Amino acid sequence: MSDIFEKVVRNMGPLGDHIKEAHGYFTFPKLEGEIGPKMIFNGKEKLNWSLNNYLGLANHPEVRKADADAAAQYGMAYPMGARMMSGNSNPHEQLERELAAFVGKEDTILLNFGYQGVVSIIDAMVDRHDVIVYDAESHACIVDGVRLHAGHRFQFKHNDMESCEKQLQRATRLVEKSGGGIFVITEGVFGMSGNQGNLKGIAELKNKYSFRLFVDDAHGFGTMGKTGSGTAEEQGVIDQVDLHFSTFAKSMASIGAFVAGPKAILDYLRYNLRSQIYAKSLPMPLVIGALKRLDLIRTKPELKDNLWKIVNALQSGLRQAGFEIGTTSTPVTPVILNGTVAESTHLTFDLRENFDIFCSIVVYPVIPKGQIILRLIPTAVHSLEDVSRTIKAFTEIKNNLAAGKYKHDKLMNAAL
Repeated sequence: MSDIFEKVVRNMGPLGDHIKEAHGYFTFPKLEGEIGPKMIFNGKEKLNWSLNNYLGLANHPEVRKADADAAAQYGMAYPMGARMMSGNSNPHEQLERELAAFVGKEDTILLNFGYQGVVSIIDAMVDRHDVIVYDAESHACIVDGVRLHAGHRFQFKHNDMESCEKQLQRATRLVEKSGGGIFVITEGVFGMSGNQGNLKGIAELKNKYSFRLFVDDAHGFGTMGKTGSGTAEEQGVIDQVDLHFSTFAKSMASIGAFVAGPKAILDYLRYNLRSQIYAKSLPMPLVIGALKRLDLIRTKPELKDNLWKIVNALQSGLRQAGFEIGTTSTPVTPVILNGTVAESTHLTFDLRENFDIFCSIVVYPVIPKGQIILRLIPTAVHSLEDVSRTIKAFTEIKNNLAAGKYKHDKLMNAAL
């Protein structure tokens, strides 16, 4: 017999193993000051590319006023209790109606959190007779939801329709025997690579196979499509997406999420989503604030236009400077370099302390060994000057990496 506490302390996990060297700087860093392109880190102002504040709504004056007025009127407690028991309100239902109309669906359910919402939706929609088919690069919330499934689940290669069809063939053979159904899950925008999910390709497979399509469009809502309703609009397949999910934590710059789809299915989910049935209702200031944010997304297309002006300048500038940014076709901008985990820490330290640029760093085990990804999230409130400054700094960083400067930690040790 072993003590559970002793067990976890002995094995802190692939990220926790680096806690002594990373905590407070590379992991759990503290960004202070007003949310925006310039924030304080480690006591000094940095140009910040690490916030999913795509449309710049976090500090929009109308948003700040709506949040403050709602907090003053309702406090953070109202309504008390779960929606089903005592936590429902007219504004909650109004937000659901407006979201449903915006994404082109019959109905919507508000969710307290995106991660828990996705896990709970998957759990509620399938039983042991059903088969899940999902993209190999799906977000952790999808992976964790799939893990709860008592039936079969098949993974297809990322955005590979031949692989997807093979898994659908396997799934079809199984459900023909079990009497179950097939639930296909993918993302509208993959948050690490910036690739769009091949929603159109999956939708075309509905002509040959019977399944329902669930899309997590967390990064696509507000940024993709003519109106900003998401990636399904961008690809012209709104009617083929059976369940549309998004979070408020990206373009809406808030807390909460929603799932939209046919009213009959949403009514089922209302009475079967365990993460909502047994959770307190979304606080009123978040609901009132979301209504204001949605109104701005609908009525101020210049927000998305400004975002894409920065996206296009950043991505085209990086490519022209010789950087590899993959096949992104969305605001998510991964800058892919070759190097070790140790080199990545020294490179990031140099970028933050000597170039005053803060961006997220991604290394093994999230991506293959030997790769470093610097992940940039452009926003509507960045400037073209920010873009030029960043490309210049990244060029120096890339040259330093190629010259072997980051193989040694003298730079970082001297500063620390």
